[in-house]
Amino acid sequence: MVVQDETCGVNIAFSVVGSKWKPTIVWVLSQGARRFAELRREVGPVSEKVLASQLRELQRDGIVSRAERGGFPLHVEYSLTERGVALNEALEPVAEWAHRHGEHLVTARSYSTV
Repeated sequence: MVVQDETCGVNIAFSVVGSKWKPTIVWVLSQGARRFAELRREVGPVSEKVLASQLRELQRDGIVSRAERGGFPLHVEYSLTERGVALNEALEPVAEWAHRHGEHLVTARSYSTV
């Protein structure tokens, strides 16, 4: 995703998590390191291809780290970096806003013709 205005912090932040699965990935990893299969089960109905792509992008942005533990099959764990932990903390007020206003949004969207 391309940041349209690099001077706006909100645009920069949402360029990092502005996809369907990234906020959920960050939230799940905020609860502890996960292997790929565990992460896929907990995130929801995401394809392996999309999850792998989202994880690579989060790694690129310094939000998620990938650790290989060796063995056969290869044991790989994903976890949040310090930057990822800070991002998750920054998203908490957004989640609170959604909890307070979510019912209205669902109702409004169900009647919308836009």
